[in-house]
Amino acid sequence: MNISATGIIGQSSVLKNMFRLLEKVGPTDSTVLVTGESGTGKELAVRALHQYSARKDKPFVPINCGAIPKDLLESELFGHEKGAFTHALRSRQGRFELADSGTIFLDEIGEMDLSLQVKILRVLQEKEIERVGGNGAKKVDVRVVAATNRNLEQEVERGRFREDLFYRLNVIPIHLPPLRERGGDIALLADYFISIFSRKNGRHKLSFAPEAGRALEYYNWPGNVRELENIMERLAVLCDSDIITMNDLPAKILEQVKDIPLTTPVPSASEAVPPPAPTEASSTPLSSGQNEQSGTEKQQGFTWPVLADLEKYSMNLKDFLDHMEERLLLEALASSAGVKNQAAEILGIKRTTLIEKLKKRNLE
Repeated sequence: MNISATGIIGQSSVLKNMFRLLEKVGPTDSTVLVTGESGTGKELAVRALHQYSARKDKPFVPINCGAIPKDLLESELFGHEKGAFTHALRSRQGRFELADSGTIFLDEIGEMDLSLQVKILRVLQEKEIERVGGNGAKKVDVRVVAATNRNLEQEVERGRFREDLFYRLNVIPIHLPPLRERGGDIALLADYFISIFSRKNGRHKLSFAPEAGRALEYYNWPGNVRELENIMERLAVLCDSDIITMNDLPAKILEQVKDIPLTTPVPSASEAVPPPAPTEASSTPLSSGQNEQSGTEKQQGFTWPVLADLEKYSMNLKDFLDHMEERLLLEALASSAGVKNQAAEILGIKRTTLIEKLKKRNLE
């Protein structure tokens, strides 16, 4: 399990790749644009960037651009002078000044009004701000990190986001994967959160019945980590026993997994895919050390197929590759007890890609 100083939890390959990127980008002053669905932990990733940077002992100043009315957001960002507007009874620093020498986090920047985007662009270009009602510019040394759950390229095409600002922000893009693409991280996070909330409620740690645990793995988590955390807190409060069963799970999870055989064991790859005639299971193409054809190439104990194998097994290239892919798909399912998130993780592909391949072969 990887837990950063800011609380990002997981061991899936997609998350490990993100950790490596954060560690590489953090020490630089490059502008970063963090994207991802709501609830994936974008602020945690941004805080990790700040912790990895040389500015870690300086201010970290977040601001949610979608939570502040647009007529007040400019003052929040850049500050204002006394008398700049009706209720400006004194001068006030904005977030950029407060973040001087540190990091400013512009969350939900896709919600920002076009007129204000121009002023953000100026900050990025000139490294200076001007207070509302002021008559002079002030230099600021800040690292800008922005985040959004919108597709800003599409927003640019629709005229809702400035193209020049997008390219200024998108120097280093970091995408947070949705929970449904993080394989075994679902079980890790569920266990982590249920431990916390069990302890908070003064009870023994709750555990999951096998079917309930598998249901969590199959559910697609549209609200991502935030939704999972909320459901674990609810279960820690409402579950009557120390074992969470299917009856304890929310109706929306039960509805989504109702057609999935959660208790049916998945057959092993050798049982599920009978080898095509005349191939025997013990002499399946690609098996280690089996091929005695002349010209076979071996590398570190692995026997590579050669053209003679196609003739030997009466296959063309497409059939040969399809057969190998099918065996690997089913072996991954067998290794993960039928949990598609984990099987996709084993194969190094997305869950949606795995599902498409299984449907194509009528293996769903």
